[in-house]
Amino acid sequence: MEYSILPMLSDHWPAVREIYGQGIATGNATFEKELPDWWKWDSSHRKDCRLVVVETSDRQDVLGWAALSPVSSRHVYRGVAEVSVYVGSAARGRGVGTALLQALIREAETAGIWTLQAGIFPENTASVTLHKSFGFREVGGRKKIGMLKGVWRDVLLPERCSPIVS
Repeated sequence: MEYSILPMLSDHWPAVREIYGQGIATGNATFEKELPDWWKWDSSHRKDCRLVVVETSDRQDVLGWAALSPVSSRHVYRGVAEVSVYVGSAARGRGVGTALLQALIREAETAGIWTLQAGIFPENTASVTLHKSFGFREVGGRKKIGMLKGVWRDVLLPERCSPIVS
């Protein structure tokens, strides 16, 4: 499969939103139950470090997306961000997540991010494996952190400290 990684633009939002909805539907990607509109999503994510993977032949067909969210507005945490990586159901298992996370790490380091963190449901083994493959280490977990569809869910907490940003 040939694809390109591009900066995410607001024009990509309909496809990004659809892929986000597919993640919600799995029940193992997020606690979110409803899709946000562009303005809500845009205001909760960094303006840089937003990527999409598009098929090279089409350049409009978004296969997946990745973005960073700030973990705090406090200055001391300016170099810490939370990772989101979502791959469309038709593109899963084809290396899209790997390409996205690799590119997102590069973008994050260019932007001066020194720590990336994630919150992953333990059942989402593909995401757990993906993050580990890029040097994320599990620093802990939270038990019964939230309820989804009437079931208490745990969340693993992997993080990656940049070897080049200090």
